[in-house]
Amino acid sequence: MGSIDQGTTSTRFLVFDHEGREVAREQIEHRQLMARPGWLEHDPQEIVERTEAAVAGALDRAGLGLVDLAAVGLTNQRETTVVWDRRTGRPFTNAIVWQDTRSEGVIEALRQSGKAELVREKTGLPPSTYFSAGKLRWALDNVEDLRAAVLAGTACFGTVDSWLIWNLTGGPTGGLHVTDVTNASRTMLMDLRTLAWDEELLEVFGVARGLLPEIRPSTGTFGEATFGLSRARPVPLASVLGDQHAAMVGQVCLEPGEAKNTYGTGNFLLLNTGGDIVRSASGLLSTLCYQWGGSPAVYALEGSVAVTGSALQWMRDQLGLIRSAAETEDLAAQVPDSAGVYFVPAFSGLFAPYWRPDARGVIVGLTRATTKAHLVRAALEAICFQTRDVVLAMEKDLGRTLGVLKVDGGVTANNLCMQLQADILGTPVSKPAVAETTALGAAFAAGCSVGFWSGPGELRRLWREERRFEPGWSEDQRESMYAGWQKAVERSFGWVGAS
Repeated sequence: MGSIDQGTTSTRFLVFDHEGREVAREQIEHRQLMARPGWLEHDPQEIVERTEAAVAGALDRAGLGLVDLAAVGLTNQRETTVVWDRRTGRPFTNAIVWQDTRSEGVIEALRQSGKAELVREKTGLPPSTYFSAGKLRWALDNVEDLRAAVLAGTACFGTVDSWLIWNLTGGPTGGLHVTDVTNASRTMLMDLRTLAWDEELLEVFGVARGLLPEIRPSTGTFGEATFGLSRARPVPLASVLGDQHAAMVGQVCLEPGEAKNTYGTGNFLLLNTGGDIVRSASGLLSTLCYQWGGSPAVYALEGSVAVTGSALQWMRDQLGLIRSAAETEDLAAQVPDSAGVYFVPAFSGLFAPYWRPDARGVIVGLTRATTKAHLVRAALEAICFQTRDVVLAMEKDLGRTLGVLKVDGGVTANNLCMQLQADILGTPVSKPAVAETTALGAAFAAGCSVGFWSGPGELRRLWREERRFEPGWSEDQRESMYAGWQKAVERSFGWVGAS
């Protein structure tokens, strides 16, 4: 079973066998384009090319061909916005990434119009630069060629899943313009209850219906693709899920009350709420979890944190403090604690549970004795403190505590960080045998769609725990450290627009 995992910093293709074991993988990074502060873009064509190269590389590494795959699943970075011409396949501009804040003017105008509560009620999302509709509106207002194409009826909008599917299934010569419910739910244009584009929301954002892809369930037929491989028979694309929703499937969080946290560019903690749309009073999102074929939709509560693992990338690329993220464990272990240093990586504002676009990154508590090791440890602690912010909000909404937190994603390779997570939460942390659960979830969904796996019961049998981290801090230490974190977060507020 094949799985495309198109993420914020790279594209991976993984192959899994019937026991859910990884057979092969290829991972290729793509450029992070930052034209000005607050802007983050990707080259859409580069993403297509590197997806095809990752597929070819993994298959070649394993001595396999497309003919050996029962199907392929696709999971993707959510909210990142692409607009292109259906006649030529040419993007009108670079993809506007989910972390990009250029649409703040659009969102502020929405708040001033009194429509914010309408958006929240229909979509489960607070109006924010995070989501796709504001990015699309910005493009419609600022990209001249796009405005002309909308009038001519040749413009297409999509998140990265739609862009890839369209290209992989034919592009200008018959490519399918589709998305799934999980990605559509992140646009601020889909009604959570009807699972359809909402005419009132389209009017609010000034978006023409003809721009939008067809919404489908997360499993089923999304066309067939050869991935640019010569003389290859097409293989079915049998599932599409936003990355965090795919991780829920990969962690087999398929029953109400089950939760996972994915540590990637940001952190994303989701809890399955079954068929109920749970409205948060604590700064969380109501969102789709997944929808199997013709079955009813399953919903989730989500806490989204913008910058966690990417803070380590920033320390590597912008500051030169480390050569790789893998160094951070040994470096942070050189000191017993962060010596009172706190790092709030609010590079693009703060997401859940604060939703403060005016926040910016701060490092506080510095002294002459502060070393590189203290800064790196503070960055790891920031990943964990932001997770605690979300867990506390979730527990407040649900009226019960979380018994265990399943974790996945690249940062979970750092055992010190996972131990800090258990210490800061006061809750056991469970790490699976397969850390790449986002890719595994897309494969699981595609495999169930084509009968490669029988369903949730078999998927539960395949999930295995590799290690459990138990809390080691005293309650006094935990609360004292968290109080310092809360003070540091307050210091990050109000930097945008401050005199």
